[in-house]
Amino acid sequence: MEEQGGKAESMLYYGDNLGILKRYIKDESVDLIYLDPPFKSNQDYNVLFQEQDGTRSAAQIKAFTDTWRWDQAAVKSYDEIVEAGGQVSLALQAMKTFLGTNDMLAYLTMMAPRLVELRRVLKPSGSIYIHCDPTASHYLKMLMDAVFGPEQFRNEIVWRRTGAHGPQRSFGPIHDTLLFYSKTNEYFFRVLKKPYMKGHVESRYKIDETGELKFISGGNVLTGAGATRGESGQVWRGFDPSRKDRHWAVPGFLTEQMPPEFSKLGVLDKLEALYKEGLIEIKDGCEWPTPVRYLRPEDGHPLQDIWAYQPYTEGDVSGTDEGIDADVAWLGPTDPERLDYPTQKPTGLLIRVIRSSCPENGVVLDPFCGCGTTIEAAQSLENQWIGIDITHLAITLIRSRLHDAFNGEVKYRVIGEPEDLEGARALALEDRYQFQWWALGKVNARPTPPDQKKGSDRGVDGKIFFHEKEGGPTKRIVLQVKSGTTGPKDVRDMNGTRDREKAAIGVLITLEEPTREMNLEAVNAGFYKPDYRMSEDEKYRRMQIITIEQLLAGAKVEYPHLRNLTFSRAPRAKRLHKKKDKQSKLSEHNG
Repeated sequence: MEEQGGKAESMLYYGDNLGILKRYIKDESVDLIYLDPPFKSNQDYNVLFQEQDGTRSAAQIKAFTDTWRWDQAAVKSYDEIVEAGGQVSLALQAMKTFLGTNDMLAYLTMMAPRLVELRRVLKPSGSIYIHCDPTASHYLKMLMDAVFGPEQFRNEIVWRRTGAHGPQRSFGPIHDTLLFYSKTNEYFFRVLKKPYMKGHVESRYKIDETGELKFISGGNVLTGAGATRGESGQVWRGFDPSRKDRHWAVPGFLTEQMPPEFSKLGVLDKLEALYKEGLIEIKDGCEWPTPVRYLRPEDGHPLQDIWAYQPYTEGDVSGTDEGIDADVAWLGPTDPERLDYPTQKPTGLLIRVIRSSCPENGVVLDPFCGCGTTIEAAQSLENQWIGIDITHLAITLIRSRLHDAFNGEVKYRVIGEPEDLEGARALALEDRYQFQWWALGKVNARPTPPDQKKGSDRGVDGKIFFHEKEGGPTKRIVLQVKSGTTGPKDVRDMNGTRDREKAAIGVLITLEEPTREMNLEAVNAGFYKPDYRMSEDEKYRRMQIITIEQLLAGAKVEYPHLRNLTFSRAPRAKRLHKKKDKQSKLSEHNG
């Protein structure tokens, strides 16, 4: 992490996470890692964009391809891991014997060195959560055991990821798994609590003369099982716990209400202090003293390892109108949080993970950060974060999301993007599509899928959608990115494409400087005058040429817009740091 004014700076990296981890991330510098690595055999991972009328577009951008094939690259990686020896080597060899040489083994071979690097960057007090589906979870657990050690396994969390499926010959697959491991036994963990159900409160509490809900269930909760010969087995105020083969044990909910020096007292002095404080009652006719307990806003059941939203349970949970596990509910098609990214997870899921396993001001890392859910959650909790993704499209989506969610107030650095003309040329030579996506991202344009350029969108690399006024029609700008030699014909062709697409403006982004003739062709295309003008003089060039050098200097497309509709707008994020609610509990401990 970079330091800025004494405070660590959040970082967003473009590139292969294995190389980024080795080059940039220091040993034992991260408090929490969450990763949702892609695996879906024989399919491409796509970004689905939403059309302006709310329907799903047929347009798909291949954010990345499922490249985990058993090919020469996989063979080379496998051999390097095996030759390195150790538990990871043995685990992969065993899985090869069982699986054979297939795509699953290629995937595990890809994950192995990354998990080793992730363990390296974790602090001794750090934890890692790996998100996966049942297709790969059992293999990944074996690999995690090899990297972190089976003794560092903490939980297999089941998360309900959707409402229902209707297979004909099996039960509906509706859950994902989060494998939770720590680096050492001295790991940070904060207990989070869920609100009680209303039925629980109604059966165990009643309103007393103070108007508060008082615990009435009773029970011998001031003692623990088994008699002892020490102080905890002695008689206090006439009560002998040994008679019931028990010993005195002060419950935590009473200790939490006492000052810090309370913890230094012996057990009988603790009981006496609690009695004088009015936190223990001795009633005539009662066989045992009873603790005084009122329902507090932060009370509830500690989170268990099944996180499953239950629809239509609104009103059944005490102290809230939300349903059971509503904070980790899956994203529906019309959910305002949805950004049309296929593997997007709800922010509430990551809020739970971060609150549970990252201390205040700790560092959160997501090496497959996709559309940036982990990043938004960490930022909401005011944690420092590190995000890594292998596509410029994801980087653009995250930039847009952070801007919308935090009103453009988030400070972070992006590493791996071209910073000068030479870097842009290098990216264009390395990967033409990544160059296009990066250039389009600089002007907040949506890339056009490569496959569609052969059809109705031929000649269009990207689009910008906008409104000139509230409630007005949606208008578009079409863009083309050129990394090679260009001439007047390219401008004429792009203007023809603009006309064919009925677009308001056409934009040609060029790596090379445009010629005088190209600029003249752009001028001859005339001006676009918006339907709603602030003045009669308001007009914009129908054909605009922007060079990469100008983009690097901050140039933008000139057009009249009240609102840019190109990407789904992320809702404003809530600042959650220091917030106390029924989903968080103050008690903390090291594992």
